[in-house]
Amino acid sequence: MAVIEITDFAPQHATGVVEVILPIQQSEFGIPITLENQPDLQDIPAFYQHGRGNFWVALHASQVIGTIALLDIGARQAALRKLFVSAEYRGPAFGIAKRLLDTLVTWCCDHDISDVYLGTTVNFLAAHRFYEKNGFHEVPQTALPQRFPVMAVDKKFYCRTIERD
Repeated sequence: MAVIEITDFAPQHATGVVEVILPIQQSEFGIPITLENQPDLQDIPAFYQHGRGNFWVALHASQVIGTIALLDIGARQAALRKLFVSAEYRGPAFGIAKRLLDTLVTWCCDHDISDVYLGTTVNFLAAHRFYEKNGFHEVPQTALPQRFPVMAVDKKFYCRTIERD
């Protein structure tokens, strides 16, 4: 089994993050989005790594193979963004998405975040199952916090209340 490390984003990961996310968005899901359409990916530290937010990468032999981000939206709430795993590392054999999500949830517990929201497209059926299996429940768009950043492609929304031990 390959050794996979989950770590905070650092500048040396920037190219790898883009090389994971863009092909999944464009080729796998046919979303006509470019790097220029995603200013958050052009300055990850400024966009995500402040307040109670953060951005993590999954690494295999120093290569980025997965990502997840937490955007602090205030009021002890956050938005889960950019959960992507390279195709060859998906599934229960590696458990990368689950490890990334567990890292984010632990961070939320440690940083007093009470609720995590996310938006996704109706096409990401595997993602819907993953979120539901991991404690998220679907909510109507009208239930989202006012500061939640709704993306144009997002039509399905979820929330998970963070339980502290």
